[in-house]
Amino acid sequence: MFLMVADARFQMTQSVRSALATVLYPLQWLTMQPITGIEFVSRYFQSLSAAQHDADEVHQKLTLQMQKSTAAAQLQIENYRLRQLLELKQRPETSGIPAEVIYDAADPYTRKIVIDKGSTQNITLGSPVLDEFGVVGQVTRIHPFTSEVTLLIDHDQAIPVLNTRTGARSVAYGDSLSFGGALELRFMAANADVLQGDLLTTSGVDGVYPAGLPVAKVDIIERRADTAFAKIHCTPIGKISGASHVMVLNPLTNLQPNSLNEKPVPIIQAKRGGAKP
Repeated sequence: MFLMVADARFQMTQSVRSALATVLYPLQWLTMQPITGIEFVSRYFQSLSAAQHDADEVHQKLTLQMQKSTAAAQLQIENYRLRQLLELKQRPETSGIPAEVIYDAADPYTRKIVIDKGSTQNITLGSPVLDEFGVVGQVTRIHPFTSEVTLLIDHDQAIPVLNTRTGARSVAYGDSLSFGGALELRFMAANADVLQGDLLTTSGVDGVYPAGLPVAKVDIIERRADTAFAKIHCTPIGKISGASHVMVLNPLTNLQPNSLNEKPVPIIQAKRGGAKP
């Protein structure tokens, strides 16, 4: 009892405890060596097994990638040979001119914007205009330092499109009044294979828009029994109302005639439900 009280109050045995711990440390170290050795061997084999497993997975993935790479190379060779055999031409590449939107046109009956590039920057009439998301419109008037771009949703604008899911071609007309500005696929049969969410891109058949540019997605489909045509509304992919920077592409064919006998490529407009040059 005296030693317990003395140790608790005055820590009289602290030096004795330290000396015993120092003397017994080699014995403790020797006693722990078998356990430490077993743990080290266990971790070694676990790490080796994990490394072998990871190596097997990497080898399998590398084998799959090699197979895919070989198949892709073979497809590329076959595609080149088919093009050579069929004498198909490569898709034309079009250059572009970046431009900034200055303001919206003041005409309340049209949907147009004005950009800061004009004839002095080699902007041509009918040039497609797009932003980082998709097609925005088409150049319809040129000034020396500015140009007017008629947006896709303008009621006088039309653009040939292709349904990427089915491959069916059609024409999308501007519908500036419905749903706050959208596009409409007209003269589509009521039983046409069109689904909500279908992606529409430029078809490239007009000679103005390059093929494959995103245009719109099908939003609403109305099929009625009293008419043979479906009413299909589409939402433009490009920022029709909020674009600040755009890219003006050169048309696929030259819009400027070289002589009086040549005719320029038409600016695609919709008049009374049909396309008009």
